[in-house]
Amino acid sequence: MINFSILDILLILFYFTAVLFIGFRAARRKKDSTDEYLLASRTLTLPMFIATLVSTWYGGILGVGEYSYRYGISNWIVFGVPYYFFALVFALTLAKKARATNLFSIPDKLYDAYDAKTSLLGAGLTFVLVSPAPYVLMLGILVQLMFGLNLTLSVILSSAAALIYLYSGGFRSDVYTNALEFILMFLGFAVIVPFSYAKFGGFGFLQQHLPPLHLTWNGGNSLQFVIVWFFIAMWTLVDPAFHQRCYAAKDGATAQRGILLSIPFWLVFDFMTSTAGLYARAALPNLQQPVFAYPMLAEITLPSVAKGLFYIGMLATIMSSLSSLTFIGGVTIGNDIIGRILSHEKPEIRAAAITVWTKIGLIITAILAIVLALGIPSVVKLWYVIGTCVIPGLLVPLMASYFPRFHIPARFAFAAMMLGWLTSTAWLIVGQFNGGMYPLSIEPMYPGLFFSLVCWGAGRIKKLK
Repeated sequence: MINFSILDILLILFYFTAVLFIGFRAARRKKDSTDEYLLASRTLTLPMFIATLVSTWYGGILGVGEYSYRYGISNWIVFGVPYYFFALVFALTLAKKARATNLFSIPDKLYDAYDAKTSLLGAGLTFVLVSPAPYVLMLGILVQLMFGLNLTLSVILSSAAALIYLYSGGFRSDVYTNALEFILMFLGFAVIVPFSYAKFGGFGFLQQHLPPLHLTWNGGNSLQFVIVWFFIAMWTLVDPAFHQRCYAAKDGATAQRGILLSIPFWLVFDFMTSTAGLYARAALPNLQQPVFAYPMLAEITLPSVAKGLFYIGMLATIMSSLSSLTFIGGVTIGNDIIGRILSHEKPEIRAAAITVWTKIGLIITAILAIVLALGIPSVVKLWYVIGTCVIPGLLVPLMASYFPRFHIPARFAFAAMMLGWLTSTAWLIVGQFNGGMYPLSIEPMYPGLFFSLVCWGAGRIKKLK
């Protein structure tokens, strides 16, 4: 349990009130159309694009704290550098292409390039990929720590807080609340780093009190372990939030510039979060639960008001991703599954059904995320399992769909998606039953990607004949 002053509590309550107010206020501006509910009528300007993308793509703050506490600056190598690289690749190769399609989602693109069967399988994998379970868990843990509630109740209340305004306002409410959360996440960590420096000292203190491996690039982990996280960073290329925001940008140039300008913001934020993690490990070397690294550092470092602002920063970082991924999950059910099934209905009937089922999908997404969060109560493990299983299925067919010279027949795209997903999932399961030792000592993502590429190669040969 954390000790808050009355001012800290009032600041945190004001944050939740502000999020709900902005979310519902944005809902009043929306027009009555599917395009509006799903993509805010494709009107995202550059500032709003940057704010929503930066905040959405950086929700795993307690997981980052846990990793940097355990492995030091390796956090930046694992959760920073590869993501900057693939964000740059996305900006230069996919951003304008995605916006030019005028589609709504990744499964829409798979349908446009291949067929309905591939699109529906892609929708299923997308739904798993965007599961907000890690963020539901993080927010639940933070609420539990702050108010002393049990984890189940904390997780349920946290999910409801993010769901309520999305149901009413859709994507526009998500974007407007993200803009507020973008400011607050930077403010929170801009508070704790200077206070930590003032209390403990600079690099000399860290060097003296950190284990030597914490200041190495790999943190003591194997090269293969670090490399697999680089492969997981390819998540960026298939990330539905990246594609969704490109579809919602007012034009292709806004989408491309928005991603390029987001990278420096992520770099600065990574610097602050990694530094805070190092201070936590140096000042609190015996934490039994490293997931609490940031909250415990705040407890011994920050005075009243500053502590409240820091907690708001953590809450904002998590809630921005939680709300965005919950909404994408709803869109996947409403547009990509139900909408695809009703593709032969009259446009007005299909459009109405998509909006209704997206709202139902929000509830389904939240419930499944709660179950998953309580079933796998580790943020980093949730990221690892989801990324390892899903990325090998989606990556190759989706990337090929944007480049005509790499296209393959639909049945080969379906096979690449199915084999990539099933192979990595089976490899992961076998490893778990074998005490974490994977077959041939190979991480599960590699064989999945291999078989997906084999199917793609066979498809290219077939198409060139």
